[in-house]
Amino acid sequence: MNMDDLFSLKGRVALVTGGAYGIGFAMAQALAKAGARIAFNCSRPETLSRGLTAYRNEGIEVEGYLCDVTEEKSVQDMVGDIERKLGTVDILVNNAGIIKREPMENMSVDDFRQVVDVDLVGPFICSKAVIPGMIEKGHGKIINICSMMSELGRDTVSAYAAAKGGLKMLTRNICAEFGGRNIQCNGIGPGYIATEQTAPLRQRNPDGSHNPFDNFIIAKTPAGRWGTPADLVGPAVFLASAASDFVNGQILYVDGGILASIGRQPE
Repeated sequence: MNMDDLFSLKGRVALVTGGAYGIGFAMAQALAKAGARIAFNCSRPETLSRGLTAYRNEGIEVEGYLCDVTEEKSVQDMVGDIERKLGTVDILVNNAGIIKREPMENMSVDDFRQVVDVDLVGPFICSKAVIPGMIEKGHGKIINICSMMSELGRDTVSAYAAAKGGLKMLTRNICAEFGGRNIQCNGIGPGYIATEQTAPLRQRNPDGSHNPFDNFIIAKTPAGRWGTPADLVGPAVFLASAASDFVNGQILYVDGGILASIGRQPE
């Protein structure tokens, strides 16, 4: 097999949850450029419209769905429609997620459950929906978007860290349960990525100084910068392609080296 074939996704069908913008859109765009046919979902009509416009502007044909990943019937209906229009889902990217930053002693149980439902139960529901088709077809790729919080804790993110830690173990269990069916399930653990959601953390103060959290992340990251959505597209294509056929149950941390370093000494 030549290198082009090794990373080609020609003829594959990819479902990227939460793929309307941000890192989900960047990964879906990369999968499309590698040859995959793309479907995505989001939970709000205005976000769906925004996503469809973004794909159209990039010249990518796409099927977009209004679907809550925590509703099993809705997910099953979406996957069934994808199968009818595009074919069996070969690649699932479980990207949809939320975070609620709140000190644990102040966080409501309902908020905690909502984060776990979206970030952990959602990937379970979506994976459960596509695995039968993958088994029937004889192959499949599931990519769970984990986090550095799959390994580390930090103040105000108890629900998110619990969910992402669980997603790491769900990744490993899918590998253990379905690896013999030629299904590879791996995770990508992004570091701190410069997106519109994190823009307030990177804005300069009125006096021109950096936001303290911005300084903290840059000092903690050996690469000396925030990541970008473009930093995630290579790992996504690798884990979706034949190049990773013997890689299973792993989490690839794309974090500029944060997890490998204690950080720089303050000046």
